[in-house]
Amino acid sequence: MAFESLPDGWRLWNEEPSGRAILVYRPDVFGSGDLPDECLPTIYLTNGARNARPGSGQYATDEWHVVLFLEPEIEAVTQTHESREAGAAGAVDVAERFVSGDVDYRGAYQVPREEYFARLDEFVGSSETA
Repeated sequence: MAFESLPDGWRLWNEEPSGRAILVYRPDVFGSGDLPDECLPTIYLTNGARNARPGSGQYATDEWHVVLFLEPEIEAVTQTHESREAGAAGAVDVAERFVSGDVDYRGAYQVPREEYFARLDEFVGSSETA
């Protein structure tokens, strides 16, 4: 199984027979009111089309996409891979980078959320300030 060695805090939320998967970070603190529910860091692994038009994601492609969402419309990392195996490895790598503080989640936001960033810094390896 591709997701046996996820870094601390990351959980496999869903894995479909088609190969698509969803990873989430610390649902215990995001779902408890400690951190905003809508900010649950989520990594999607999908071979759905990435076109902007509605419904395009339901059409399978030959490429596998890894996307780290910080909120439903906030993408921090986007990668494309040639195979599902490479995509799964890429998803684990993104999870590891996030936990170690190597993902610039501040840079993904147009409107800073300083209180939230300071609290998130307590969970990930970053000690940087805006």
